[in-house]
Amino acid sequence: MPQIDMPLEKLKTYEGRNPRPADFDQYWDRAIAEMKAIDPKVELKPADFKVPFAECFNLYFTGVKGARVHAKYVRPKQTSGQVPAICEFHGYTGRSGDWHGLLNQTARGYAIASLDCRGQGGLSEDTGGVRGSTHHGHIIRGLDDHQDKLLFRDIFLDTAQLAGIVMNLPEVDGNRVGAQGGSQGGALTLACGALEPRVKKVASTYPFLCDYKRVWEMDLAKDAYAELKTFFRHFDPQHDRETEIFTRLGYIDCQYLAPRIKGDVLMGVGLMDTVCPPSTQFAAYNKILAKKRAEIFPDFGHENLPGFGDMVYTFMNGL
Repeated sequence: MPQIDMPLEKLKTYEGRNPRPADFDQYWDRAIAEMKAIDPKVELKPADFKVPFAECFNLYFTGVKGARVHAKYVRPKQTSGQVPAICEFHGYTGRSGDWHGLLNQTARGYAIASLDCRGQGGLSEDTGGVRGSTHHGHIIRGLDDHQDKLLFRDIFLDTAQLAGIVMNLPEVDGNRVGAQGGSQGGALTLACGALEPRVKKVASTYPFLCDYKRVWEMDLAKDAYAELKTFFRHFDPQHDRETEIFTRLGYIDCQYLAPRIKGDVLMGVGLMDTVCPPSTQFAAYNKILAKKRAEIFPDFGHENLPGFGDMVYTFMNGL
C-alpha cells in the first residue's frame, strides 16, 4: 500500500512528538475559569432565512477578551419536549456556511449551532488590536507574547462556551449535545469535547492543530500549516528557539487536550493526508481515554471521505 506516513500498525501506538508544557493542565484550568466568569450576554436574532419547519437565528455571545462571537442557530419548529443539539465547527479560515446546510439536523428533530471562528471568514469579532479579520496566521498569532495571548486559546474556549450556551437553551436537552467538524473543525470538535466534557458525542474528521513538531519534521509545514515555516523564516531563522516555540505551541495542541474528553468519539482518517498527516491525528486519537472508534480510508487524503458523513450522522443518532 502507498503511504506518506507511518504504517497503520505504528500509527495505532504513536504518542506524538511535540513537547507538552509542564503547566498545561493549570493553563487550561485557568482559561476555563476565565471563560466561566464571563457574562455571555446571549442574543438570538431571527434570521432573514425562513423555512416552514425550522426557526433560524443569529446567535451572539461575549467570549474571552470581550469579543462578540457569532453562530448560526437552527431549531425545529414543532417539538414535543426538549431536543438534542449539535455544535458544528468549520475548516480553517472558513465560516459557518449557508443556512440550508444545517437543515438536515432539524429534519430529524435536532437543534444545531454552527460557530463562526473569530478572525476568519464569518461574523465573529476579533479583538486582537484591530477591527476586522486577520483571516490567516492564527497558529502563530500570539506566539511571541504571553501564552494566554495565543489566538487558538480563545477560539478553543469559544467552542466550549458555545456548547455550554446551547446546553442551557430552554428547548435543548443539555445531556444530549454533540460536536462535529472536519480539519480545523475536527480540531475544534476535540477541543470542545475536552473543555466542555458534558458533550456526549464527538465526531472529528481529520483534525488539524495536532503534533506541530511532527508536521515540521515531515516537511509538511505548508498548506494549512504553512505559517509554522513563515514564523521560523522571519523570527527564528536559525532555530535557536525551536524547543521554546514548539513547547509554546503545545498549549494549543489537541493531542494534550484529548484525555479530557468524556463523550464517545468517532474519528475519520485518510492515510494519504498531506495537510493533516495521519500520525498527527493519531497522536490525539491515541490519548483519548473515552470510548472511541477510528474509521480508516487508506487511499484518501484531506478530502471527502466517502460514506463518513453518513457514519457521523448515524453516530449522532445516539444523542
